[in-house]
Amino acid sequence: MADPLSQFDPGFKAFGGGATSSILHPAVLVALVLVAVLTFFLPRKYVIVPLLLGILMIPAGQNLYIGVHLYVFRILILIGWARLLSSKPSSGRFLPGGFITLDKVFLVWAMYRALAVILLFGQFGAVINQAAFLLDSLGGYFLFRSLIRDDPDVRRVVKVFAVVAVVSAVVMLIELKTGQNILGFLGGIRAISDVRNGRIRAQGVFAHSILAGSFGAAAFPLFLWLWKREKARLAATIGAVSASIMVFACASSTPVAAWLGSIGAICLWPIRKNMRLVRWGIVLSLVALQLVMKAPVWYVLAHIDLAGGSSGWNRANLIDTFIRHVRDWWLIGTHDNVNWGWDMWDQCNQFVTEGETGGLVAFGCFIAMIVICFKRIGKARKAVERNSRKEWLFWLLGAAMFAQVMAFMGVDYFDQSIFAWYTLLAIIPVATMLPRVAVASESKTAAVSDSSTPYTPELADVMTLENSSQSVSQRWFV
Repeated sequence: MADPLSQFDPGFKAFGGGATSSILHPAVLVALVLVAVLTFFLPRKYVIVPLLLGILMIPAGQNLYIGVHLYVFRILILIGWARLLSSKPSSGRFLPGGFITLDKVFLVWAMYRALAVILLFGQFGAVINQAAFLLDSLGGYFLFRSLIRDDPDVRRVVKVFAVVAVVSAVVMLIELKTGQNILGFLGGIRAISDVRNGRIRAQGVFAHSILAGSFGAAAFPLFLWLWKREKARLAATIGAVSASIMVFACASSTPVAAWLGSIGAICLWPIRKNMRLVRWGIVLSLVALQLVMKAPVWYVLAHIDLAGGSSGWNRANLIDTFIRHVRDWWLIGTHDNVNWGWDMWDQCNQFVTEGETGGLVAFGCFIAMIVICFKRIGKARKAVERNSRKEWLFWLLGAAMFAQVMAFMGVDYFDQSIFAWYTLLAIIPVATMLPRVAVASESKTAAVSDSSTPYTPELADVMTLENSSQSVSQRWFV
């Protein structure tokens, strides 16, 4: 008798599928041990480097099978938490800036999405599966939030991204020449490269070519950000070139669109003070297209082909079907999407994935996280409006966020690239927190200098704290 759950995903069980034995190459095991040793013996501020390198560069399929799949990136998250709990940060706060709104929304998103899947499927396998999801999401995000505490940490993370981009670019160029992924021989990812319309779709260290290209597209503005800092221009240049190679070697339209989108966002710099008009212009343009097009406006995606043989129509049809079936997924998601039409099991859109997996709550929280990040970046940029160099840093950070959102329109993250997204979320609170503190400090100082403001011991204490934060802020921009 066929498994009644097999209908949810053709050819796969809803839960409990995958490899029935460990896939752990000796080289990967050595790397895992090395990362573990470095994690425990390096100073706390450097721990993020080996952890992130291991998480992003070890093929996602590498796992230790003990009845459940203990993937290497999950082992590294557990190792990171063991180190984290064994030493306190020097500032005394577990999370820099405290438990902020972004953290709260992320927590609600992860918890509701996990609960929704468990309620939807109603089986013990779903509980195990979502426990793993919570380890990945909450464990990964809050690990990064605690380890990325200041600007030097952010620079270290971007340099790690540069190393990942360089290695991936080299592997992808070899793929284009030979049709084989040399990392595939480790196991966990395919060894023979995918081909579409006669073009090899290289994937590097990632589980799919689109995921590889999307990583390169989202990281590209971060490398320009590093170049603007003037302290690591060689790493920034090599990273930017490697990221661009990744974008075009993957032979997929989604990463190319995200890469071009980031460049387009950067080019809007001269009109940065008029972005409200730009946003409203985009909204009005979409409304105008909706009025004149025979199909809904999202079918514009069907006309975009930047790599040859693009499946833009499938992306548009997926969005259209998703919207028309909102009654099926709004509460706790759905597993009936495979019956909505041809290829509807493939959730190649992160927004669609959030809705179909966690309903409107998860969908709304996911969008809220993006909005919060953009708002923090925008406020931080305005706080340093008189200094164009500082403004550039935030503008490039916003471009990276924009590229990430564009990538989400054509892919859902199902390998280690999801941790690059969590890392970006962890970077933004740190990058945007310090300038706002500096502005508050200036306001306090001005208030004290005003003869109409009485000087009190309480105000003196506030000034001491704010001036201390301001000095940190000034160092951040050096």
